[in-house]
Amino acid sequence: MASSTTYFPNVKQITFEGPKSDNPMAFKYYDANRKIAGKTLREHLKFAVCYWHSFCGVGADPFGSGTLLHKWDQASHAMDRAKARLDAAFEFFTKLGTPYYCFHDRDLAPEGGTVVESEKNLSTMVDLAKRMQQSTGVKLLWGTANLFSHPRYMNGGATNPDMRVVAHAAAQVHAAIASTVELGGTSYVFWGGREGYNSLLNTDMKRELDNLAQFLCLARDYGRKIGFKGDFLIEPKPMEPSKHQYDFDAATTIGFLRQYGLDKDFKLNIEANHATLANHTFAHELQVASDAGLLGSIDANRGDPQNGWDTDQFPTNVYDVVEAMLVILSSGGFKHGGINFDAKVRRNSTDNEDLFIGHIGAMDTFAFGLEVAANLIEAGVLTKIKAARYQSFNAGIGLEFIKGKVSLAQLRDYAADLPNFAPDSGKQELVENIVNQYLFGRTLT
Repeated sequence: MASSTTYFPNVKQITFEGPKSDNPMAFKYYDANRKIAGKTLREHLKFAVCYWHSFCGVGADPFGSGTLLHKWDQASHAMDRAKARLDAAFEFFTKLGTPYYCFHDRDLAPEGGTVVESEKNLSTMVDLAKRMQQSTGVKLLWGTANLFSHPRYMNGGATNPDMRVVAHAAAQVHAAIASTVELGGTSYVFWGGREGYNSLLNTDMKRELDNLAQFLCLARDYGRKIGFKGDFLIEPKPMEPSKHQYDFDAATTIGFLRQYGLDKDFKLNIEANHATLANHTFAHELQVASDAGLLGSIDANRGDPQNGWDTDQFPTNVYDVVEAMLVILSSGGFKHGGINFDAKVRRNSTDNEDLFIGHIGAMDTFAFGLEVAANLIEAGVLTKIKAARYQSFNAGIGLEFIKGKVSLAQLRDYAADLPNFAPDSGKQELVENIVNQYLFGRTLT
């Protein structure tokens, strides 16, 4: 049962007050029960709060110690801190009104001195979390295992050159998958935080990739055996902490999954800040995953292009979100996945309410972006312009080319017989202005 302690005593239930409200502790655009394109915003967006940044983070960065003094971190015993953290988390979820949350195993429960003790700690916390879910209606979106923080994982988890470490990683994943199933999670994520290399001089890359694939196969088989019917997800990231990580970006990860025959069970969890680090846009990574039929879920945040690491800021760039939602809606929306806010307050944002404000702004941004994207899709204006650019493939030699019924020599002869022509305009300025037209509110209701 939850304790009687209130961790956010000055915060009331966050409600929708509309765009004219000046209340920083209210939603301006996220009206959970409002319907757009046949579904409520709650159903479309499936918001989740991440456990690690929100309740385990203390505001530390590579150059300084923590600045956040959490009330739930005051107990001397690790398990007592974990239980207080759980109480604080569910108070936050319910006051904010998010339907889901996500966690690493070590976020929820502290590591013990042995594998058995670690499993016991996690089992205890899972039992408590399950009661919290039942009493509040909040659900688990996905779980994962932290295979990067402990010193044993300095050379990776599943790709470690030491079989003893690989076995430890397997023990953690074994318990984390079971915990995810117990809590009703609809996805399970693998983030290869150290699954990569710092120098090829001492790395057998083929062996490590083969071992990673074997590890994922074992995890999949175990999950299916115990009744997990959701998606296993890989979260691409190019580097940091490793110099090069094997799940560099969406395209690289898809190639890996297909090479090892894992693409029937695994999809991708795309993070905006990781796309930035790979020199891609968020929309690009989403589109690559969607085109492959492997878009599973997203981590919503934003990076700072002037920093070379994960800043994990709350997403407030409406342009980026509109482009992202265009891809997500066009791909049919989320099935097992959702929108997890893998974001943290800034190191100098130390008031108790700042965590709420960050999430409120991010949720409003996605609600607004969803509406703009839905209006653009309904109007069909971008679709028409895009279709017109490729109309030459709808008939004649273009259609024959697509069907594989024309040779290279025939294409040469076709080109030789063509009169001089001017290439068609791409109309980039037009499509950008159309997005602005809808974004500026002409069609918003």
